[in-house]
Amino acid sequence: MTTLNILSGGAAQGLVGSVGPAFKAETGFDIAGEFGAVGVMADKLRSGVPTDVVILTAALIAGLADERLVVRGSITDIGRVETALAVRTGDPLVKITDAASLRDALLAADAIFVPDTKASTAGIHVAKVLAQLGIDSDVANRVRVFPNGATAMRHLAESEARRPIGCTQSTEIISTKGVTLSGALPPGCELATMYTAALATQASAAPQAQRLIALLTSSDAQELRGRSGFVA
Repeated sequence: MTTLNILSGGAAQGLVGSVGPAFKAETGFDIAGEFGAVGVMADKLRSGVPTDVVILTAALIAGLADERLVVRGSITDIGRVETALAVRTGDPLVKITDAASLRDALLAADAIFVPDTKASTAGIHVAKVLAQLGIDSDVANRVRVFPNGATAMRHLAESEARRPIGCTQSTEIISTKGVTLSGALPPGCELATMYTAALATQASAAPQAQRLIALLTSSDAQELRGRSGFVA
């Protein structure tokens, strides 16, 4: 076997892709698997999908450790990821300073691209923010929901709407061509989520899995994590 299987939240896809070549050069293993809404990925692990490494929110990983689906002693934080706004590359950036300006920006958009509002970290939060701002019913017919943030951002990039906007995790925005990070959500509406890596209990390539976790979380990769959108 020369493939390491991973189940990961979409937030870590860009970072994993960045370390992939170095990982293969060192171990001879390719990285395969799925990136998507964290709730969906956790359920795939529970269903028995062959997995070596799991990268999800810290809360989900802790729960999976309680279920004995990941090795508790292997759990390592990667970093926090902010939920942020995106625009098509070339469109004016949206300047948000507070909840009121966020409300105005969302009301002004004719299409709002978001990830799964029931299973993804950012999507669940976006739904809460829209309700918090009191505009969920006003923008309901403009919200475009996709399985994960990366897919939502690709559709934002291709959108022909007049004033589209996107909201997902910053890492997914940074790693998608055709969209530009326009800033984190403002105080009172913000969300910074810790993402954590762990070795799956039934891993078939445990040494290589542990090496990938070490590469992703090492001090040497701090700059790479920052470029990918993770914050300490």
